[in-house]
Amino acid sequence: MNRRESPQVPRRGARSQRTGVASRARAWARHHRAMCLDSAWRLIRYPLGSLLTMLAIAIALVLPAALWLTLDSARLLDAELEESATLTVYLASDVGEAQAMRVNQALQAHDEVAATRLITAAEGMAEFQQALGLTDALSRLDGNPLPASVVVSPRDTAPQAVRLLSEELETVSGVADVRLDLAWLERLRRLAELGQRLTLALGVLFGLGVLLIVGNTVRLAVESRRQEIEVVTLIGATHAFVRRPFLYSGAWYGLGGGLLAWGLLTLGGGWLSAPVSALAESYGAHFALPRLDALGSAGLLFSSTLLGLLGAWIAVGRHLADIRAR
Repeated sequence: MNRRESPQVPRRGARSQRTGVASRARAWARHHRAMCLDSAWRLIRYPLGSLLTMLAIAIALVLPAALWLTLDSARLLDAELEESATLTVYLASDVGEAQAMRVNQALQAHDEVAATRLITAAEGMAEFQQALGLTDALSRLDGNPLPASVVVSPRDTAPQAVRLLSEELETVSGVADVRLDLAWLERLRRLAELGQRLTLALGVLFGLGVLLIVGNTVRLAVESRRQEIEVVTLIGATHAFVRRPFLYSGAWYGLGGGLLAWGLLTLGGGWLSAPVSALAESYGAHFALPRLDALGSAGLLFSSTLLGLLGAWIAVGRHLADIRAR
């Protein structure tokens, strides 16, 4: 009889242990759900104060988010400009049209050349007349002073690679001069680097501002419930138990601020899109203000919620340390 009953003892112990773990997990989940709803209800009870706090968080998030969107569109513009980076190869003045076509074929056969476009002397004069509007004055010239040219699109648009290609193209027979202007491209890249660093610095500063806003708000909530915290701490409540409702409050503040920031960015983009498009069209370009896509919106909401949670954690941890010291 003892031999049959002895193996059942550890089975009952393991079963009871699993039951205890499951009951604790259910209690932990119930408390999280209750604190989440309770913290949301406390924010709803004071709508004006909660809205002002969320609006302050939203304002702190709008500027770095808008700069990030602007830099994203600038990177797309930079890529388009790099693709449009070209070399202008001017042929000698005594090169005829047939020889110009042969020079064009020789340039196109170069390994580092992606595409070429031949502009004859007559086509160059026509474009020059159309650009300056001096058709009558230029028609009085005895001859065409403009040489034929070839517009070369390099495969590699890096400044050093383009310089090397220009030096090689100058040695081709029939080529008089090669012109390239990479200063604008280098300036654009430097401006992009400056913008990235500026956006990062502003993002960090405004992120600290969000931490301070949420931390100060949660600190006031902790002060108003100090006696309640001291009582539950004396009867054995852990710091995690005490900290939980305030963490949910910080998360709600951050999420609400992120939603308001998303709304401000969307409304601001819609309000400015028409004049920006009209301005771009006046210069013969097509440009639209960037919008937050699904991934960017999720990143904004996640960052704002995380900042609110972190600000609440810091504020509650500081006050719990003060209570423990007392």
